[in-house]
Amino acid sequence: MAIFRQYIAPLLVVIVFIFALVAVSARIFLPSDMAAPAPIGMVISNS
Repeated sequence: MAIFRQYIAPLLVVIVFIFALVAVSARIFLPSDMAAPAPIGMVISNS
């Protein structure tokens, strides 16, 4: 259990942080219309 606490858990935290940083930073390279938040509206289904 000490190996998990000393090596694996911190590594997972760092990997999640780097993934979140890359995901947020990727908005810089998107076209301007895709970088905006998604519009809030009603979804209509024809099923």
